[in-house]
Amino acid sequence: MTRDTCPVATARPLRRDAELNRQRIIAAAQVVFGERGLEATLDDIAHHAGLGVGTVYRRFPSKEHLVEALFVKKLEEISELAEQALAEPDAWEGLTEFAWKSGELHAADRGLHELMLSNTFGQDKVAQAREKILPICTRLVERAQASGQLRADVRPTDFPLLQVMIGSVTDYTHDVQPGVWRRYLGLLLDGLRAEPGAPSELKAPPLDVEMLDNAMCAWRPPRH
Repeated sequence: MTRDTCPVATARPLRRDAELNRQRIIAAAQVVFGERGLEATLDDIAHHAGLGVGTVYRRFPSKEHLVEALFVKKLEEISELAEQALAEPDAWEGLTEFAWKSGELHAADRGLHELMLSNTFGQDKVAQAREKILPICTRLVERAQASGQLRADVRPTDFPLLQVMIGSVTDYTHDVQPGVWRRYLGLLLDGLRAEPGAPSELKAPPLDVEMLDNAMCAWRPPRH
């Protein structure tokens, strides 16, 4: 056999049982990270998947490897949402559309929310996927300012902190009224307009006194 006709070595596919275990781990991680955030451990994932922790470590040597396998695609989806928003002819509509759609993703997945706002988790692919988002968001902000619709003193770096604020509302009210974060995102977006107009319709009712009291009882200070 000549050199030109030598077969090229390829990665062997996983055995069927190994692939099924990998899928179970990914599915369990989706649930556990989504509900508890990225502080959840591989032991937690293994327990939820009904597998031994050794099986999890054979597929994913560290939590960072599992985070990468689970979240790179989600970060790419956020980039696509931002690109779609940039294609919206009305600059303000594009900016607010992205805020609402990304807000829905953040609220539904605590792990994704933490990953978007921290560089502590994940590896190179996660960092690369996350870094693609900021330049597109910068263009969304600059375009809305150039059209005179967004306050001139707003900066692209304000938006991650606004997401932190909305995420805190989501955590605070999750067991009382899960969708109430939409009310406060609406208020924030109204406050970002360059010129005050008719207030937008708020997308969720406020908490009543009993709900607020229950939320306050459940609140815990962040761990440092």
